[in-house]
Amino acid sequence: MKIYSLLSILALLLTSCDWFGNSPSFGDDFVTYTIQAGNHEVDHNSNGLFTSSGMRFQAVFDSTCIYKTSIPENQNDINKLLGFSDCSSQHQANSARFGWNWRDHALRIYAYIYVNGQRQEKELGTTEIGKITSFGLKTNENTYVFTFNGIETVMPRHCSGGVGIAYKLLPYFGGDETAPHQMKIKIRDI
Repeated sequence: MKIYSLLSILALLLTSCDWFGNSPSFGDDFVTYTIQAGNHEVDHNSNGLFTSSGMRFQAVFDSTCIYKTSIPENQNDINKLLGFSDCSSQHQANSARFGWNWRDHALRIYAYIYVNGQRQEKELGTTEIGKITSFGLKTNENTYVFTFNGIETVMPRHCSGGVGIAYKLLPYFGGDETAPHQMKIKIRDI
């Protein structure tokens, strides 16, 4: 009788239309990063430790990422998306991250690095507002490998081996100017 009761309950549970427990979220598991007007950094910025040799993520830029700077030449400044410090040093000594700006009616994506204190950048292409875009960044001995739109771009690196004592770099607006209005970027680690 006990086995019959257990089987009946199990059958009822398996044929039920209700979900028990926390409902899975398949619709949107992105983290939204907000930069307030007049700020450089995202709300609740915490640059946690980074111990990997690379990262893969997806990002969505919404219409808040369309902007105009007060000083026209600052439109060329590269904002930062995501990356990490490297070589057991501060990020303005050694780091790699993706950058972006809104220029000439397009959202442009960049490889943005510091190698032994010297900044270098390279435009990688454009993405569309509202489009889920995939990014990859990894170390490979004395180089960084940036992957954007399926195309790899290699940039120099100051050290080799692991990243050492490193931290994750979150979205940042500027250059010289702060965010002219609130901006939101959604990011999902993959």
